Amino acid sequence: MVKIEAGMAGSVWKVLVKEGDEVKAGQEVLILESMKMEIPVIVNETGVVARIFVQEGDFVNDSDVVIGLE
Repeated sequence: MVKIEAGMAGSVWKVLVKEGDEVKAGQEVLILESMKMEIPVIVNETGVVARIFVQEGDFVNDSDVVIGLE
């Protein structure tokens, strides 16, 4: 499983995919909100969303795993 990590600490503002969705390299999968800024989390590999580890409103730290791809 490929682990997608948060790039910085913040709140999960919007989850843009659901489990089972196919994603392509460069696609935004969720948006973090930190200090009133929206920060997209982008996948670097093509795959299928196997698991989403966070929900909208959750707080994540830098390097927390947010999504797993197969």
